[in-house]
Amino acid sequence: MAEPIWDVSPGLTEYPVALARMQSIAAGIRGGSEPERIWLVEHPPLYTSGTSAAPAELVDATRFPVFPAGRGGRYTYHGPGQRVAYVMLDLASRGRDVRCFVAGLEDWIIAALSEFGVAGRIIPGKIGVWVESPAGPAKVAAIGVRVQRWVSFHGFAVNVDPDLDHFTGIVPCGLSEPVTSLAALGCAASMADIDAALARHLPALLARLVA
Repeated sequence: MAEPIWDVSPGLTEYPVALARMQSIAAGIRGGSEPERIWLVEHPPLYTSGTSAAPAELVDATRFPVFPAGRGGRYTYHGPGQRVAYVMLDLASRGRDVRCFVAGLEDWIIAALSEFGVAGRIIPGKIGVWVESPAGPAKVAAIGVRVQRWVSFHGFAVNVDPDLDHFTGIVPCGLSEPVTSLAALGCAASMADIDAALARHLPALLARLVA
């Protein structure tokens, strides 16, 4: 199969625009009119709710706009300084294994972060990528995907250098552990650096998603 298109949007992308575009591309992939795509964006400050979001976990409903996302998971923050990657792949041609896909996303992020001396890891029973921080395990990347008729969309968010106080308006992903960022860990990697590392490690994700 051809590699997915690598698509980086400059500036801040409004969430409703992103959601509509994702849905359109995913429909095109299903119909054979669109190629697979990895779409990298930043959003203005906002919260999204997944299909398992509990109302009590929206601590401050007036702080930022809240959008229903249609993906799995609970409440998540998006904002400047956070690399959001929307991963739109034809899993019908790549093994039809959603668990393998999610594990592949985790490994992809971990491999990219390792280039900057950041030791990411998974925690069994929890989705995302974690690091050790002075406060103990802390989440540095969140994952929330949807697979519809074997086409994936939504994806993951890596905290490069966002305002971590913005996460306090929700219980992020319904978890009590703190959220951190690469900047808070002392890593000076830029958004472009992170994008380049993700691009270098994309082939490993695609290699594990085989029919």
